Amino acid sequence: MDMDKDLENLPRLAKDALEENKKYFQRLKKRTPKRLDLLMQELHEEEFEKTDCLTCGNCCKTTSPIFTEKDIERISKHLRMKVIDFTNQYLQRDEDNFMVLQSAPCTFLDERDNTCFIYDVRPKACAEYPHTNRKKFIQLANLTIKNTEVCPATYRIVQELKKRLPQ
Repeated sequence: MDMDKDLENLPRLAKDALEENKKYFQRLKKRTPKRLDLLMQELHEEEFEKTDCLTCGNCCKTTSPIFTEKDIERISKHLRMKVIDFTNQYLQRDEDNFMVLQSAPCTFLDERDNTCFIYDVRPKACAEYPHTNRKKFIQLANLTIKNTEVCPATYRIVQELKKRLPQ
């Protein structure tokens, strides 16, 4: 897979599929198959057997995870900072009142190789991204649609879901 080409085409592809994806997930919400979580787990695993996030890093370059209180405490401790100092230096409240990074790309991203300086203590949202293998996946439909604009793997997972589970 050519990740540069995927990233170059992703905004157009995601935009072209947006309305179709919204309608697809609306229908899926009305009649959610019992096997959806299992299928999503399967699609997620298949995709990430052939996708190396380090060749992309677009999520870290363009968006911010939500930082929970636990995340903030854990990362602050790791960086040997006071919570208040870490919060003031790196975070801000967004329009939904969540704690997020003040800027993108992520402060903790090494852009030379897309590695994370705080990988072992990274926010829960980062560890679970792109959330395509979560239980009760249908509750994350809107987030998943949004993530198709950022993550080529998420885009491919959703396209494959529509093939394997036509609505």
